[in-house]
Amino acid sequence: MGAKMKSLEPELNDEQEEEETGTSMTSKSRSQAREHMKQLDRLKEKDPEFYEFLKEHDKELLQFNDEDIDDADTDVEDVDIQIDGETGKHDISEKDKKPSEHVITSAMVDSWCNSIQENGNLSAVRSLMRAFKTACHYGDDGGDDPSTKFSIMSSSVFNKIMLFVLSEMDSILRKLLKLPSSGGKKETIIDLMSSKQWKNFNHFVKSYLGNALHVLNQMTDTEMISFTLRRLKYSSIFLVAFPSLLRRYIKVALHFWGTGGGALPVVSFLFLRDLCVRLGSDCLDECFKGIYKAYVLNCQFINALKLQHIQFLGNCVIELLGVDLPTAYQHAFVFIRQLAMILRDALNTKTKEAFRKVYEWKFINCLELWTGALCAYGSEADFRPLAYPLTQIISGVARLVPSARYFPLRVRCAKMLNRIAASTGTFIPVSMLLLDMLEMKELNRPPAGGVSKAVDLRTKLKVSETTLKTRAFQEACVLSVIEELADHLAQWSYSVAFFELSFIPLVRLRSFCKTTKVERFRKEMRQLIRQIEASSEFTNERRTLISFLPNNPAATSFLEDAKKLGASPLSQYVLALRQRAQQRNASLTESRFMIYVIYRL
Repeated sequence: MGAKMKSLEPELNDEQEEEETGTSMTSKSRSQAREHMKQLDRLKEKDPEFYEFLKEHDKELLQFNDEDIDDADTDVEDVDIQIDGETGKHDISEKDKKPSEHVITSAMVDSWCNSIQENGNLSAVRSLMRAFKTACHYGDDGGDDPSTKFSIMSSSVFNKIMLFVLSEMDSILRKLLKLPSSGGKKETIIDLMSSKQWKNFNHFVKSYLGNALHVLNQMTDTEMISFTLRRLKYSSIFLVAFPSLLRRYIKVALHFWGTGGGALPVVSFLFLRDLCVRLGSDCLDECFKGIYKAYVLNCQFINALKLQHIQFLGNCVIELLGVDLPTAYQHAFVFIRQLAMILRDALNTKTKEAFRKVYEWKFINCLELWTGALCAYGSEADFRPLAYPLTQIISGVARLVPSARYFPLRVRCAKMLNRIAASTGTFIPVSMLLLDMLEMKELNRPPAGGVSKAVDLRTKLKVSETTLKTRAFQEACVLSVIEELADHLAQWSYSVAFFELSFIPLVRLRSFCKTTKVERFRKEMRQLIRQIEASSEFTNERRTLISFLPNNPAATSFLEDAKKLGASPLSQYVLALRQRAQQRNASLTESRFMIYVIYRL
């Protein structure tokens, strides 16, 4: 990163005019210097404590004597920035006046860094912060002061400034403000804001955070952005004093979280979570709303390669909600209510446009998100009340359009309901949703089209009429029904009422075995029937040994130890089904990835 140094050549035709101008400038400088000495004397009388602080950390500011007054012909505003090379003379022509440019060299940066590390020189801190501002705004159009401009000599100087400031500025600010070397609570900063230290040094904090935010918006390299966010996380507690900067940091971090590559989404999320933990109510509402909105924007479309990324984003949202569950519940209730209103509109109007708003990835992924949140915090009193409305919405979505083309969607809804039931211990009638699928005529017809490629139901909500008739799709549907129905019944295979609960599913499964024309489906279904019957015997044998009534509180502890061990035949069968499903999904993902790589080549 190079920087040119402009040389301003004087064009003076009258030497006497130059002498008069110089005399005038010197006189003005002397008067300013004398006024500065008077201000220091008043400071010593009014605030001796701060005067002693300056005497210890910034001796150059106080060592101002008559000899300095006689020689005071320099620009006091930029006394801390040293000029590399000779200083150009000033052109007195206002029409041709041009900004001067001062080059910051590597030696200057090393000098400031050494002064700060050795004795905490305040003048060096001030100079370094000006250099940091220059580095952060490098390449911008114009500057704050059009008459003075500083530039970076090379990319090595730029890197040296950025690395030192980002690595050390947090500890420097904490020493100046007399804070602990790390951590801290927002109450500490709020109390500090009324102190003398804050009034004297808060401009350093604001300059550091403001300029770092500016350079974050200009960066494109993910590794540089990640490093900057990691370092800024240590100083995030200071943002409680600057609400406008806090809002902008949240916005930038959410953008990187949703769109970044590599490790950047993780680093951005950790930065956001740290803000929520440290600042609490000052940023919780904005973070919860912002991260939910970012999640919705990133999950409007889905494919096999994007599944893991969507799952990662959802896990991040769930983790952030756990920072403050009471506040999270308020936001979750509002967002779930919005989903319910969309579903209600579809049920009332029954138009294609209304159905489309429900049967799209954005809506379904939001249901997946809140299902995950309920599974994570369903045992908490703050979140448990959301189970009922969410269950009603998912059941309504599954039954909205009872068509075989929406089999993938119905299977997904059944899976969500099973997860909610398992995490909350609430019975949800999932079996009827699944058994209705087996009785649809599309699954009882012989498959057409010969051998076709495997169908990944995880990446589909709806299939075409042609796909509906293929052997691969029918097989995927039947296997999914078996897996989810077995999961549902296994959850209640330790209930004292399991025999009655499984009676109707057994009748309908036997009926499917008689009507289906595909031998493999019949074989898989008979295996499920045998496991259900075995679990019924497992429960009935132990039920004969009890004497309490079903409404007795003791019924809740029936087979509790066996449930913890997963001892029922259905539980063992479900484990085998899950392993088979994982292998099938892994195979589908691998094949999709290979196709993607070949396509890119």
